Amino acid sequence: MSGICAEYIWIDGTKPTPQLRSKTKILSPGETPPIWSFDGSSTNQAAGDNSDCVLSPVFICPDPIRGGDNILVLNEVLNTDMTPHETNTRAQTSKIAEKYKTHESLFGIEQEYTLLDPFTNAPIGFPEEGSPEPQGPYYCSVGASWIFGREMVEEHLEMCLDAGLTISGINAEVMPGQWEFQVGPVGALEVSDQLWVSRWLLQRVGEEYGVVVSIDPKPVSGDWNGAGAHTNFSTQAMREDGGIRIIEDACEKLQKAHKRHIGVYGAHNEERLTGLHETCSIHDFRYGVSDRGASVRIPMSTSQDGKGYLEDRRPAANMDPYQVCTAIITTVCGNSGETEKTEPEMMAESVS
Repeated sequence: MSGICAEYIWIDGTKPTPQLRSKTKILSPGETPPIWSFDGSSTNQAAGDNSDCVLSPVFICPDPIRGGDNILVLNEVLNTDMTPHETNTRAQTSKIAEKYKTHESLFGIEQEYTLLDPFTNAPIGFPEEGSPEPQGPYYCSVGASWIFGREMVEEHLEMCLDAGLTISGINAEVMPGQWEFQVGPVGALEVSDQLWVSRWLLQRVGEEYGVVVSIDPKPVSGDWNGAGAHTNFSTQAMREDGGIRIIEDACEKLQKAHKRHIGVYGAHNEERLTGLHETCSIHDFRYGVSDRGASVRIPMSTSQDGKGYLEDRRPAANMDPYQVCTAIITTVCGNSGETEKTEPEMMAESVS
C-alpha cells in the first residue's frame, strides 16, 4: 500500500499580515501525523543561527486536491521547548475558549476576497483601460456582463465541502471579481481553523487558474467597497428568549473596547472603515438594527425574534480569526468592556 500525503499547513510570521505556508510529509497508512519541524528563518519566525520551529497538528481533514486517503494538517507553531511560538495566536484562543466555554459561543465569518489579474494587479473583469460600470449590478448577479471568476469560486466551494469544512454559503460581491464565502456557525477554534484551511484551499485554486487571491481590505481605491470579514457572534443566552437584551449589553461592551478590537481586526483597515461604502468610520462606534453602516449590526430577524446574534462588521478581510474570536469572547463574556488584554492585543497596541 502506498504512503499517504499529509500537507502540513501553518501560519508564518510575516507582518503586518501573516501568510500561509505548507509542505508535504509522507505517512504510513494509519499513522497519526506527528510533530514536524521547519526553517523558521525563512518564514519570519526565527533567526538563522537558531532556526528550528515545531509544527504541532491541531486540525486534520481530507485533502480534496490530492483525494484518496491524503489529508490536510493544520498546525500550531511551537518553539523547540514545546511552548507556543510568539506568532502562535491559536494558543491564546484555546485558553479563552476553555475559560468561557459555558457561554457556548458560536461564530460565523464572512470572508470577502478579490480575484486579481497577476499582470495588471487589477480585479478580473476590469477593462484594460478605464473603469467598469459603478458598483451595484455585480452583487449576487448572474451573466457574463457582471460575473467574473465563477468557475474558480465554484471549484473552491466544492473543495471546501469535500474537505468537510462548515461552509454555509457563497456569493458575488459588489465589485467585479470580488466574492465571499461563509464559514460557521461553529465554535471559536473550529471557525478559525476552518477559515485558515479554506483560505489555503482558495490560494491553491488560484494557482490552478493563474489568478492572484487578495484579502487586502481595500484592493481598489476610489468609489468601491473594501473587503471585510464580518463576524457573526452569539452566546447561548443570546439565542434564548429575551436574548436581545444580552445582545444590546454586548454591543455596549464592544463600544467600550473599540480601540482594542481595531488593533487586532486587520492591517490597513483604516482604508476600508471610512464611514462610506457600508462602513462606520474607524474612529467611531455605533450599533443598530439592520444598519450596514454601523460598527455592529443587529439583524432584523434578531430584533423581531427578540433573540439571535450580532454581526461585528469591523474586521477586515485580512484579519486573523484567532485574534478576532479571542477579542470578542473576552470582551462580551467578561464582566465589562474593559476585559483583560490578550498578548496579541497588547502587541498590536504597542505598534499602533
